[in-house]
Amino acid sequence: MIVKRIIVFITYILIFSAMFYGNMPTNREKPFSEILEISEYQGVKLGSSEDFRENSIEGVQRIDPFKYSLKVEGLVRSSGEYNLADLADFERHRKVVTLNCVEGWSVTVLWEGIRVSDIIDLSRISDGANTVIFHAYDGYTTSLPLSFLLENQIIIADKMNGAVLREENGFPFQLVAEDKWGYKWIKWITKIEVSDDPEYRGYWESVGYNNNADYGGPQLEKIIPEYVDPYLN
Repeated sequence: MIVKRIIVFITYILIFSAMFYGNMPTNREKPFSEILEISEYQGVKLGSSEDFRENSIEGVQRIDPFKYSLKVEGLVRSSGEYNLADLADFERHRKVVTLNCVEGWSVTVLWEGIRVSDIIDLSRISDGANTVIFHAYDGYTTSLPLSFLLENQIIIADKMNGAVLREENGFPFQLVAEDKWGYKWIKWITKIEVSDDPEYRGYWESVGYNNNADYGGPQLEKIIPEYVDPYLN
C-alpha cells in the first residue's frame, strides 16, 4: 500500500512538472499529455483533451501537487482532508461519458477517478443532508443533489483517456457530471461540502442558468438584463 502511494504520487509530480515546464513535447505537433491519451475504448471513438474550449472564470489554474488537499466539510460527522497520496488509496472507476457544453460543443472521453460517495462516506453524512456543493480553486462553485451523486456513482476524475488531467482540463480533479450540462462539470476541485440546501445556486446558476442542468432540458431559468453571457450570442 505504501509503495502504491509513493508510485502514484511520483507519477502526479512527473506529469505536473511536464505540464508546468511546457508540456515536454515529444514531437512538433502534440503536447506530452495528449500523446499519452488513447483514442478508442471498447469500440468507442474518444475525443481529445485538445477538443475542450477554455471558458473558466479566472483562466487556467495551476495547483501545486505538493500542497494540494481535498476537503470534505458541512453536514458530516467528521470533516476530512486528503492529499494526493491519500486519494491514491481509493478504489478506481472508469466510465465513458460525453460532456455537452451550452456553447454548442461536445467531447466524449474515458474518465477515470474516484466515486464522490466513497469520499464523503468516510466523513459519515449527517441526517438531513440532500445536496453536495463543489468548490474550485478559482472560486467557482456548483451543486448537485446527493441522491443523484449516489444513484449514478458520479466520480471526480484525475485521468482522461488514460492520461493524467492537464491543467487546462482541471488538474488534479474534475467532476464528471454525466447527463448534466457542462457548467456542472466543475474543474480544479478543492472542497466537497455536504449541505441541506437544495436551492443552492453556484456561479452560473446564480445568474440564471437552470439549477437542474439536465442535458436536453432548458439551459436558462431567467436572464438578468444587466448580465450578458458572451456564449449565448
